[in-house]
Amino acid sequence: TVSPRRVKTVNAQESDEQVSIKGWVRTVRKQKTLAFVEVNDGSSMSGIQCVLPFDAVDEETLKEIENLTTGCSINAIGQIVKSQGGKQSVELSATSLRIVGTCPGETYPLAKKRHSLEYLRTIAHLRPRTNTIAAVSRVRSILAGQIHAFFQKEGFNYVQTPLITASDCEGAGEMFRVTTLDTDDVASLPRAKDEDGKELPGVDYDEDFFGKAAFLTVSGQLGGETYASALGDVYTFGPTFRAENSQTTRHLAEFWMVEPEMAFADLTSAMDNAEAMLKSVVGVALKECDEDLTFFGKFFDKGLKARLEKLVSKPFVRVAYRDAVKYLQEEIAKDPSKWQFPEVEFGTDLATEHERWLAETKFDSAVFVYNYPKSIKAFYMRDNDEDGGETVNAMDLLVPGVGELVGGSQREERLDVLVDKMKDLDLDVEDYWWYLDLRRFGSVPHAGYGLGFERLVTYVCGIENIRDAIAFPRYPGNAEF
Repeated sequence: TVSPRRVKTVNAQESDEQVSIKGWVRTVRKQKTLAFVEVNDGSSMSGIQCVLPFDAVDEETLKEIENLTTGCSINAIGQIVKSQGGKQSVELSATSLRIVGTCPGETYPLAKKRHSLEYLRTIAHLRPRTNTIAAVSRVRSILAGQIHAFFQKEGFNYVQTPLITASDCEGAGEMFRVTTLDTDDVASLPRAKDEDGKELPGVDYDEDFFGKAAFLTVSGQLGGETYASALGDVYTFGPTFRAENSQTTRHLAEFWMVEPEMAFADLTSAMDNAEAMLKSVVGVALKECDEDLTFFGKFFDKGLKARLEKLVSKPFVRVAYRDAVKYLQEEIAKDPSKWQFPEVEFGTDLATEHERWLAETKFDSAVFVYNYPKSIKAFYMRDNDEDGGETVNAMDLLVPGVGELVGGSQREERLDVLVDKMKDLDLDVEDYWWYLDLRRFGSVPHAGYGLGFERLVTYVCGIENIRDAIAFPRYPGNAEF
């Protein structure tokens, strides 16, 4: 016999055809003459209700109904019909049900009651079975797919830059080391030596796998620049790593970054592209993830949908850093005690509270802050001509509820200026010989930005903690699962 066609609950529609629903049991209600089984297969928030009239099902099914528990996996066969109850539009009128995998209720950690997100992080392997984390996962998937769709439609090439690197892009220095040296046997580690062969305190990484010290990447940007200098417009979208000892709700040690790089482009092009990309991606999420976003609006963030719709429909505000500092100074002067960091002046690296005030209170909008002081930005950002190089052509995009979502800049394309900046910062010019070659051979003005993907997920879902925006969060003291 031909097995009935499997239907995902998200696509369930009334029909005369016998179909199969496969998923996990959320609840079971038994009455005198029939049983109601709520089944979720991960394709939607609501799942589907299976109605099993005892006089219409086979013997085997009657036995199986006795053993149904929350969490067990099942295969139910029947017709999808208009629902009798008010809660859902269709239901499965089932003639057969088989348990695929049992789930003992007394030991199943997700037996039906609400759990805190903190507790769910300790069972991250089971948490996608909860409404919240399943909804985050579906929204995340749509966002990722739409980011690719946007850049592909705009004619960008997708480049996969390496995860193992010997250069530190941000000058941040907080990098994870990659080594095959036997660190369990410290005595066996090859020691660095000076010219006279005298042992130095450190390890000789010439003896390591790559013949030099290697790290996990903090950014795909430098690699992106090399390809933009040939293909024009490119983007990377992959994991990046920061060994920052940070336990905040906004930081992860392993996270995903979207990093477009555009040749023949300036800072305005980067801002225009970031704005168009976010409007496109969030616009699609509003359409495709309506049920999940309604859930987040109900349980996590009452004004969520209105805020996302505003992001899509209204132009982003653009304000120079100097003006942003002035607005902050005026506001803080009213009552400095309200602020954790009341000292703001030219050269201050804005804190989250400053960023959120600008986005949420001052402008009530997504805001690009641009032309940052040179002293607080990375070496590769282009010096501004108009103010004697006090500022660089850099921008951050601040959004309500999150703060910084995107950071970008026009890159320094002038070889002599870039070399001088690197020397000022004690960077070894030799380490970046290939990066400087891009300025030697057919250099072009170019610009790009980085979008922290998990921050976008928290923003679109209205959830507080970035550890709930990725399947298995990595942060100081935690690499479980």
